[in-house]
Amino acid sequence: MDRSMDRARRAKELVANKNSMIYMDLKDIIKDHALPFLPAKSLFRFNGVCKDWKLQIRSPFFAHKQSTSFFDVSGFFFSSISTTPSFISIDSKAYGVPDPSLKFLPEPVDIRASSNGLLCCQGREGYKAYYICNPVTKQWKKLPKPNADHGSNPALVLIFEPSLLSFVAEYKLVCAFPSLDFENGHEFEIFSSKEGSWRISGEIFYGNGSLLPRSGVHVNDIIYWHSSHGRILVFDLKMERAQLLYGNDYYNGEAVLGVIDGKLCSTRAQGTGVSISVLSNAYTNTMQMGSSAKTWERKLTINLTPAPQPGTAGSTGSLLFASGNMVLYRYDTKFHSYNLRTKETRCVGEGHYQGSIVPHVNSLVEI
Repeated sequence: MDRSMDRARRAKELVANKNSMIYMDLKDIIKDHALPFLPAKSLFRFNGVCKDWKLQIRSPFFAHKQSTSFFDVSGFFFSSISTTPSFISIDSKAYGVPDPSLKFLPEPVDIRASSNGLLCCQGREGYKAYYICNPVTKQWKKLPKPNADHGSNPALVLIFEPSLLSFVAEYKLVCAFPSLDFENGHEFEIFSSKEGSWRISGEIFYGNGSLLPRSGVHVNDIIYWHSSHGRILVFDLKMERAQLLYGNDYYNGEAVLGVIDGKLCSTRAQGTGVSISVLSNAYTNTMQMGSSAKTWERKLTINLTPAPQPGTAGSTGSLLFASGNMVLYRYDTKFHSYNLRTKETRCVGEGHYQGSIVPHVNSLVEI
């Protein structure tokens, strides 16, 4: 009887030990393989789970791993000339920044561009210096003064593509600006964090019309900007060559450029929703007359409630952003987001019309 009870006790201890090992393995799996795919705000909350998790989340290696694993648009910075920046979170429980007004920077700024967790801001005083910062960690760097005058509202594109092989955040800032020496010409100035300096490209593009600030999109070493005449200015970073591209029924600020499945997309309000098209042929303007090749191919049409109404940028119902899995538009004074993956529409905030929207990825990337 005693022996049978002893065997039963040992069997229970063996099962308990096995369950304990399973639990420990699962905890390690979550710590090493799940946490890096979470947004920064959620990770800050998990600092209190245990000491092991706290040490993991606060390590520079983990910050680097998270910046190469998490890429979802988490929200949008909204700013105007008369107000300080504010943050519109897609999900306030999961995404956020500690100082949405960016008061940790040495002067008041306007947000010009963003890329995978980094923001490009421009000071409002003096020569209006550029700053690169991470609003999550409050780390920032002031860039050297450009060689050229970029104007009062520069057409900038920030390029940051995290890599597991590089622990240093390497980025580029590209500005297309009206030439002071060549009439109807646009020039391009490029800042490289690797070189730590600005360089003006030898390429000059001639054509009437101005570029729309904050319309720039980077796809596979090529940058695209909307122009005021409904065309798209294309700048190849590798070849440093520029050309014009026909827009996707673009009119007076109605369409927005983005990236879906690694391709340039153009989204516009249509009917009770939006129509999304992807670039299928960038060279139709050089092909012979009568060619059946199309510049854009319609990818999908989405019905939305409430529906964004076609109109000028900044008007009621204007389309503000469409890239990745996210569409953001304004109806009256409210901002609405639509997730292409979950097909969920939600009201995420409210704001006045005279302002600009810049997307943000809740990343721990260190500058």
